[in-house]
Amino acid sequence: MKPNLICISMTLLAMAFAAEAAGADLTQPIVSSDLVFEEQDGVVAVEAEHFYQQTLTHKRAWYITSAKAAPDLTPDADPPHVAGASGGAYVEILPDTRATDKDKLIAGENFSSEPGRMAVLHYKVHFHNPGRYYLWVRAYSTGAEDNGVHVGLDGQWPESSQRWQTVQKRSWAWDSKQRTEQVHTGEPFKLFLDVEKAGEHEIMFSLREDGFEMDKFLLARNKEFKPDGTGPAPKVKSGRLPPAFAEVKEAADTQK
Repeated sequence: MKPNLICISMTLLAMAFAAEAAGADLTQPIVSSDLVFEEQDGVVAVEAEHFYQQTLTHKRAWYITSAKAAPDLTPDADPPHVAGASGGAYVEILPDTRATDKDKLIAGENFSSEPGRMAVLHYKVHFHNPGRYYLWVRAYSTGAEDNGVHVGLDGQWPESSQRWQTVQKRSWAWDSKQRTEQVHTGEPFKLFLDVEKAGEHEIMFSLREDGFEMDKFLLARNKEFKPDGTGPAPKVKSGRLPPAFAEVKEAADTQK
C-alpha cells in the first residue's frame, strides 16, 4: 500500500473510533442484568466496567473508558489511563470539577460524605461462603481529590465499607484502607463487608469524590490476602461476560 493510502486509512480508522465514541453512551452497562459473579474459595474478583446497572446519575456518572472509546466530557483534569487497565477498560466518575484542593468543594455535586447518594454502580455476586470479606480496589489516582469511594451491600452502606481511600499515585494500584478521623491517609483492615448468608447479593459503589477511576475490585475472606498485578480472573456463576477490550501495556510514569 502506498504511503498516502496508509495515511488515509489510518485517518479513516481514527475517525471511525471517534464517531463510535461520540455515538455511544459510555455510562450504560455492557453486560446484561443476568450476569452474576461467583465467590470461590473465599475470593470474588470483578472488572469495574461489568456493572449491570447504574443509578442516581443526575449530577455525576461513571463512564467506561477503553482504547476503543473514551468519554468526551469536560471538565476532566487528566488524560485517559487505559494503559495497564485490567481487561483493557476502567470506569471514572465525571465530570471532574474538583481536581485539586484549590477547586471548590460542593457537597452533593463533586463530593459526597454520605454513601449511596450519587453515581451508584451495581454488581451481582453469588457467595458460597458467608462471612467477613475484606475489600480491595484497583484504582488510579492523580491527587488527593480523586482517591476515595463508598461501597455498599444489598442496598445498605455499612460504616465498615465507607470511605475507601488510597494515597498511591499515578499508576494502577491495589489498596484496602479506610479514611478515618484519626488517620486521613487510611487505615488497613478496616474496609470490609459482612455477608451474613450464602446466595446472591448486590455489591454497590457510589461517589465520594468526582474524578475517581476504578479498574477492578476484589473481596477476600483471608485478612492477609493481597492481590498483585491485575489480580485473579473473575468467576461467573450465570450469564456471560462480554469480549474483553484490547489491553494496552502500562509504561513507567516519570511523574511519581
